[in-house]
Amino acid sequence: MVRKARLADVKDIHRLVNQFAGEGQMLAQSLSNLYDNLRDFTVAPDVSSGTEDGLLGCCCLHIIWEDLAEVRSLAVVEVERGRGLGRRLVEACLDEARELGIGRVFALTYRPEFFARLGFREVDKAELPHKVWADCIKCPKFPDCDEVAVAIDLT
Repeated sequence: MVRKARLADVKDIHRLVNQFAGEGQMLAQSLSNLYDNLRDFTVAPDVSSGTEDGLLGCCCLHIIWEDLAEVRSLAVVEVERGRGLGRRLVEACLDEARELGIGRVFALTYRPEFFARLGFREVDKAELPHKVWADCIKCPKFPDCDEVAVAIDLT
């Protein structure tokens, strides 16, 4: 099960995203930034206890411009990796992008093969507008980014 994030999810999103950031897999996020962008997030709650306590994963669809959005902050707890949860989270973001009329979605990733299985293709980072790089200056790897740019056309 995946759903749009709720206020009660912010601290779990924070923990998940910053765990991956600590491993160098994505940018860290402050609680303030997560509250500001909460409506961008889709989450997978842990329903194993009969409640929705805790999250198994999260993913963000961040709108960049009228026809461009980014999938980012994709994080899945280790015990759930390889079971299709990441795919469901990204597909939910792509469905939302289609509903909004967004024609193209991209991601910056260390796992281009994962995104390729979802229909994304590798693209030259130079194809992406400069506005995309606004968050990159916060990255400790800037300007020597080693992530791969991938994109999918939805129209």
